[in-house]
Amino acid sequence: MNSGQNQNHESHSDGVYYPVYLAVTTSAVVMQRISRLKRELQLLSAEPPPGVSCWQTEGRVDELQAQIVGGADTPYEGGVFTLEINIPERYPFEPPKMRFLTPIYHPNIDNAGRICLDALKLPPKGAWRPSLNISTVLTSIQLLMAEPNPDDPLMADISSEFKYNKALYLEKAKKWTAEHAIQKNKGCVETKEKTPEDKYKKTAQKRAALTAQENLEHTKKVCMQ
Repeated sequence: MNSGQNQNHESHSDGVYYPVYLAVTTSAVVMQRISRLKRELQLLSAEPPPGVSCWQTEGRVDELQAQIVGGADTPYEGGVFTLEINIPERYPFEPPKMRFLTPIYHPNIDNAGRICLDALKLPPKGAWRPSLNISTVLTSIQLLMAEPNPDDPLMADISSEFKYNKALYLEKAKKWTAEHAIQKNKGCVETKEKTPEDKYKKTAQKRAALTAQENLEHTKKVCMQ
């Protein structure tokens, strides 16, 4: 069988048409991903979860940024935390890749911003499934910030503090929030409070422009320590 001669044919008596089928299938997956992401971003823009915003980076559909506002009665209250989101080629059959750009003191988030969350991993170790989406994952991360899981940590020392010295953990987490997530976003947070009807939408890109590059540089320094 000379596949080199037949691989460009749509069909052949000996069945050599797989390369054309593969190309069509790959194109269909790409189109499905783009269509899915457009719908998700439209929904996130029109009806964002409380305290969450998400947008494209420089028009690239596979590179997004998001921001999560620290919840009330948590050590992250008052902070605005920026995340980067990379969409894999096989999305939604593979989970998005997310990490914090804003440093955060948390047992399930390491110094490089990587997040230990079942929804960001494929089974059997994870819980990602195509019915989930970016909005549900960001909401899960927001919940993880409020309710850490010290039994599945990325940062063993912070997990130990959370379990056995909660006061120290809270003190350090609040300090990190004040240093990294409040001061750099102070002006934009005040603007958001003055115009609550537009929260998490128009101010999102302004906050990102002011903070994303600085947070990236700081995260790189933290990783090298």
